[in-house]
Amino acid sequence: MSMQAIEVDQLHAWYGESHVLHGVSLYVKEGELVSLLGRNGAGRTTTLRAMLGLTGQRRGSIRIGGTEVIALPSHKIAHLGVGYCPEERGIFSSLTVEENLTLPPVVSRTAESMSVAELYALFPNLKERRHSQGTRLSGGEQQMLAIARILRTGARILLLDEISEGLAPVIVQALADTARMLKSKGYTIIMVEQNFHFAAELADRFYVMEHGGIVESFSASELESKTPLLNRLLGV
Repeated sequence: MSMQAIEVDQLHAWYGESHVLHGVSLYVKEGELVSLLGRNGAGRTTTLRAMLGLTGQRRGSIRIGGTEVIALPSHKIAHLGVGYCPEERGIFSSLTVEENLTLPPVVSRTAESMSVAELYALFPNLKERRHSQGTRLSGGEQQMLAIARILRTGARILLLDEISEGLAPVIVQALADTARMLKSKGYTIIMVEQNFHFAAELADRFYVMEHGGIVESFSASELESKTPLLNRLLGV
């Protein structure tokens, strides 16, 4: 995979007649964790979905590991090692934890998937609840299961949408520890977060979105100097 795991250039996207992304450009290096910040409706989730071909019409360029994917269907993009954890988590709620983990096929052509045993070591709560249906899991356990499912597919590029939302602080901290561990193992992560303080602890770089476009970008080392701007853009 190239040093820039993801390169997005002048990405436009539409839902029906609505033009929702307006020339989004960003890049993420292999092994980086980058956070997309912005208020609700700014276009952050749509950017993740557009990368996977889950929006309507798209125009521009999206390169993943050096491969242009703007014209590819979603399943072929997944085969490049991309996993998406949506805000609604996307687990099979009627199946048990273990069934959720054994069902996903290994789709990545670029890496081996984590075994169920490795995932239980990463998420001990899931091992304890392995025979429980998804409907019986707490919100935090459901979020852990959603992340575990995409790791099971062999994905090395993770698109994570609001993984800390509505969860207890102890679970949020556990998810932060997981994100750090995955980054240390070379995973590439784009994280959409409303919880700025959660993202600030983890990200190497930040992009700020407004009205379907990127309005600011900066590195973690610039975070303190950007606080007044973020207060204005995000209300943090």
